Amino acid sequence: MSLLPTLIKACYFLAALLFILGLKRMSSPRTARGGIVWAGVGMLLAVLATFFLPDMHNRSLIVAAVLIGVSAAWWTGRRVAMTAMPQMVALYNGMGGGAAAAIGAVELIGYARALGLLHVVPNTSPLQPESWAINGLPPMLSPVELSLGVLGALIGTVSFSGSLVAFAKLQGWMDKRFVFPGQRVVNMLLLAAAVVVGVVLASGHVSGPLIALFFVLALLFGLLMTLPIGGADMPVVISLYNAFTGLAVSFEGFVLGNEAMIIAGMVVGAAGTLLTQLMAKAMNRSIGNVLFGSFGAAGGEAQAIEGAQKPVEASDAAVMMAYAERVVIVPGYGLAVAQAQHKVWEFAQLLIKRGVKVKFAIHPVAGRMPGHMNVLLAEAGVPYDLIADMDEINPEFPATDVALVIGANDVVNPLAKTDPASPIYGMPILDVSAAKHVIVIKRGKGTGFAGIENALFYADNTRMLYGDGQAAAGQLVNELKSLDD
Repeated sequence: MSLLPTLIKACYFLAALLFILGLKRMSSPRTARGGIVWAGVGMLLAVLATFFLPDMHNRSLIVAAVLIGVSAAWWTGRRVAMTAMPQMVALYNGMGGGAAAAIGAVELIGYARALGLLHVVPNTSPLQPESWAINGLPPMLSPVELSLGVLGALIGTVSFSGSLVAFAKLQGWMDKRFVFPGQRVVNMLLLAAAVVVGVVLASGHVSGPLIALFFVLALLFGLLMTLPIGGADMPVVISLYNAFTGLAVSFEGFVLGNEAMIIAGMVVGAAGTLLTQLMAKAMNRSIGNVLFGSFGAAGGEAQAIEGAQKPVEASDAAVMMAYAERVVIVPGYGLAVAQAQHKVWEFAQLLIKRGVKVKFAIHPVAGRMPGHMNVLLAEAGVPYDLIADMDEINPEFPATDVALVIGANDVVNPLAKTDPASPIYGMPILDVSAAKHVIVIKRGKGTGFAGIENALFYADNTRMLYGDGQAAAGQLVNELKSLDD
């Protein structure tokens, strides 16, 4: 029996190692699938080891909860379309933050009961943990544990409510941006009030009303902080809340004395923080500006866009690319909506067979979450050596005969470089306008997710192929095949 604690810690160490190795493998599309499997095995090992902790109780309820969670995740994972993957990531982020917040709430309530500040009900329920059965009270928390528990609860609660708002926006249940007069001041006051109440709780002055007020303030702050954030900032927000959830789990793991939670949470928090910084850099904006600024609030009069959108037939577009030397395909969220990645890759393969040099250009924040386009192209079977990032492909656009834009909008808008009054001014973009010819596949003449006009669509070297992305790509495939008949 004396070996059991050592074996549990060894399992936690191995699980943490698998988390880190899995995360490392996720850095490359070639090894990402294996990395997910490794991290999943690590989580399974950590969960199984936890069941053998000597002070574990109500194992049957925990098993039931695990089975329900696994079943729900398996069902949704198989049914959710790739277009809805960002929503699912946001929702799962929120659930992780909510779980950490719930742990913090339980610890705070237990601490208040230990001090006799909450009414203690005699422990007659079989559902109540036996570790609380000694005088109906849990063990006392040290000042450090209490402080980390409060901090983890604050971060987890903000991540929970903020992620739910992000989910609602991505799902289309809520306006992309919701701003009311004085919202920034209200947000700051809510955060300040939550911090003040948190400091009071961390100092040991714990009571039921203060705990309730603390969580209400944190929930409201997470909600109101996310409401004004525009759709173009969603990749940054999702990765930031991912970091929040990791940190919250790590802090609560310290309170519980669970090494697996500490290490896993810190790994997720560090990875999420680095990814958030990369996403913000890709938009040339600070994280503070994303959270507390107002995307789309540039001042001055917007630059007038001259000209008109010029349509093109699929047959003419196919001929143009069939006899080109270099073609760069730029996918965006519209590709995901239309589920056109397979048809686009089929079209690219036909071009390659004709001797055309084809590449795919990916903007870091294209889509609704980091890596969204990479996942779609990998699903279609596009070789990784044909996929180029923004810094790599931008110098090649002047030598590109045709740039095919499908579903991308804000990330190719040249106003980001030319119009200081534009909401996206300063954001690095794919220099599609520098190509000799540009063909844009688009369902209509509407604006992008940021809600602004795209000057690229009116340029002299741009032609618009209107229609559903998958249908348009299918037309290009048929027209290209007809050239060989």
